[in-house]
Amino acid sequence: MKLRWAEPAATTIGTALIKTLAATWRYREIGKRPLEPPFIFVLWHSRILSLLPLYKNRGLVLLVSRHRDGGYLVDLAEGWGYRSVRGSTQRGGEIGLLGIVRALQAGAIVAMTPDGPRGPAERVQPGAIAAAQHAGVPIIPAGAQASSRWYLRSWDRMRVPKPFATIDVFHGAPIQIGDGKEGLRQGVAAVQQSLDELNSESAPAQA
Repeated sequence: MKLRWAEPAATTIGTALIKTLAATWRYREIGKRPLEPPFIFVLWHSRILSLLPLYKNRGLVLLVSRHRDGGYLVDLAEGWGYRSVRGSTQRGGEIGLLGIVRALQAGAIVAMTPDGPRGPAERVQPGAIAAAQHAGVPIIPAGAQASSRWYLRSWDRMRVPKPFATIDVFHGAPIQIGDGKEGLRQGVAAVQQSLDELNSESAPAQA
């Protein structure tokens, strides 16, 4: 069976089972910096399940695909206190971007996967950078490494931490997005570099 998007993981594994599994995970946050909202968290799509439990009940806003499978992630995330905006860079992109910008302007923290919803995996697309540029807010890259994990047969090789795994979470420095096309181009490059470093196997040495 080949899964294409994170939300079917909730159906395949079972939402209740994911929450039970997540209750056993232990987190260590490295490089965390105090920063007042609004801002955008960015993370690779494959780390969604690793990071969702850490930020639960903080009122974060997620951009979720308008694909029918997006409902699965909404159900899981809302059970952990997240809010959602439906849309993506591929389907309903303009609506999603508008909703994200409005949430940021209202003072929210937004979480986005710049390589979602369909890839290519771990390659930054400009949607999150454009949202930060429009709203005038910084981007905070985040990475995660679980001490033990399974890999799903999805396009992004979704990582599911095993029971009682320790998950190291790495926070990058805030990235401010400049004006115009050049600011957007530089922002894409800076976010790509930061996410690559934070999610590499040598991330602990870099933090």
